[in-house]
Amino acid sequence: MASLPNTSARPRVVVADDSRLMRRILSDALSRQGFDVVAGAANGDEALAACNEHRPDAMTLDLHMPGLDGLGVLRALKAGKATSVPVIVVSAFSPAHGARAVDALAEGAFDLVAKPAMGESMDEFTKELARKVNDAADSGKARARRRLTPPTKPAKVTPLVNKPATPRAAAARPARTGGKKFVMIASSTGGPKALGELIPKLPSPLGSGSVIVQHMPPGFTASLATRLDGTSRLSVVEAKAGDAVDPKRLLLAPGGAHLRMENDGRVRLSDDAPMGGLRPRADLTIEDVAKIYGSNLLLVVLTGMGKDGLEGAKAVKKAGGRILVEAESTCVVYGMPRAVAEAGLADEILPLNELPAAIAREAGA
Repeated sequence: MASLPNTSARPRVVVADDSRLMRRILSDALSRQGFDVVAGAANGDEALAACNEHRPDAMTLDLHMPGLDGLGVLRALKAGKATSVPVIVVSAFSPAHGARAVDALAEGAFDLVAKPAMGESMDEFTKELARKVNDAADSGKARARRRLTPPTKPAKVTPLVNKPATPRAAAARPARTGGKKFVMIASSTGGPKALGELIPKLPSPLGSGSVIVQHMPPGFTASLATRLDGTSRLSVVEAKAGDAVDPKRLLLAPGGAHLRMENDGRVRLSDDAPMGGLRPRADLTIEDVAKIYGSNLLLVVLTGMGKDGLEGAKAVKKAGGRILVEAESTCVVYGMPRAVAEAGLADEILPLNELPAAIAREAGA
């Protein structure tokens, strides 16, 4: 008798959506990408039961379901009412849906995928879904391994000594007061939750201005800006073409566009092709502000998958700027910060709760 194929290495996934058609679409898409879809769930209670029964590596979650909805599922998981599992929210976009999706990320969802609108590519959606579900599964396994590993005493982080900044013509930079720094924040997976903890603790005014590049699908960044604005002393807005930097305002790059900065400190939005699957790409914005602000730039790299920010960090160090990165202990995914830290570019590596004071101090708030 021929042996069955070994599927133990295939990430095991639960698909939760109240639409039978969408469950089928998601399940088929994931199966074609090499995942083992172990269960489907039509509501939140079924999703929690499936997590307890199958102990999957990841779960896709619709937010609008009868009875216990997606936010209720995330809160139940956080409260330990079911087996912990990394969650990818799969949501249609509308202003209301966008706000709920940002709420879901704040409640601990690993990442977000926008359901394709009419006429949009199913192939691109399938690739993004598979990539993020795989990242979520890998992250969950990594966290489990860390829980089983005896803790070690953390190595002392020695701040690096910056090289002198390359002199630049004053006319090439926006006016700034008292040598205050421009603050550039880059984040990805886990970023909305981290930003929700970080930004409300920052002072206003902050340095000479500030900008965030957070990887999110188009449309959802407006909801994130609104959420952050409601809890922060800084005014947080989704950036528009022509916006000028302001110490009392924090600009958030819109999903689906690269945020570029002109020499006069005004925003330009670019629809150039995604870089490494990302638009916005933090590297592009960082390289722009490094040229403009030179040694009066502070780069902050938060939790995120991949290495976006690494090339930008090299430009920051070359220009004489400073770099803070989030410590692994508080990252959802220690990818972007790790890339910068392991390249020897970080001046300080700090847990999330210590970053607000460090940013205020460095920026000259």
